[in-house]
Amino acid sequence: MPTTLASAAPLLFVLLWSTGFIGAKFGLPYAEPLTFLSTRYVLVIGLMGTVALAMRAPWPKDWRQAGHIGVTGLLVHAVYLGGVFMAIHRGLPAGVTALVVGMQPLLTALGAGWLLGERVTARQWIGLALGLAGVGLVVSDKLAPASIAGDPIVMLAPALAALAGITLGTLYQKRFCPSFDLRTGSVVQFVPTLLVTAWFASGTETMQIQWSGEFVFALMWLVLVLSLGAISLLNLLIRSGSAVNVASLFYLTPPTTALMAWALFGETLRGAALAGMAIAVTGVWLARRA
Repeated sequence: MPTTLASAAPLLFVLLWSTGFIGAKFGLPYAEPLTFLSTRYVLVIGLMGTVALAMRAPWPKDWRQAGHIGVTGLLVHAVYLGGVFMAIHRGLPAGVTALVVGMQPLLTALGAGWLLGERVTARQWIGLALGLAGVGLVVSDKLAPASIAGDPIVMLAPALAALAGITLGTLYQKRFCPSFDLRTGSVVQFVPTLLVTAWFASGTETMQIQWSGEFVFALMWLVLVLSLGAISLLNLLIRSGSAVNVASLFYLTPPTTALMAWALFGETLRGAALAGMAIAVTGVWLARRA
């Protein structure tokens, strides 16, 4: 990765990834979660497939490599994104969802030592713990007044599945397929993701969409900015850095999303949230500095 891109990639990834929650806020009122995601995946496959064919990009060298890439797609996209969207759709507050999936960097650090042989230093553990504490403070304002109506297990299950998906997906990709062509690799990742997501949608949802300007905007934003931009950056970061360094960046997503929600929707930011942002940034700095 060129030096300039390597320096800018982490910050750009956080900014782009954080807009996913904003896109979901715009789009979910007009389509059920898995239907929304299936439509998004169809467009991504069409766009990236066209680009890959036009540029004659190299495809995986054998079915084994393609299989590994496909598994990462199922974990990072089908399980993680599907779980987050379903949890929010079922009524779990976005702050609670962010807190659940916010445990991912700590779980990744545990798995990195066992599965990848990466050494996690004391400084990194301190940074990861600070990051989680910062995320907790950022979402505390949303947790306190929120009364979760309904069965907590039904709402929490998709969020826990999402946590498992993004953790295992990061570790699996770093272990089995850290390097692949981003154009053809995206197609290989999203094809099985679409098949699984659409299959679940057909059995659990009406698969009806209320087409509106807001929905089209949200859909195109998630396709172009998230599925093409942010996911490509995530793949580059996994390729060039340790699993712990990459995972620590996810601590910056809730604070960045909170700032975006404040700017776009007028959501309040109180002292605890601002302190949490500072703590989370410090934690990520410590984890990545090591």
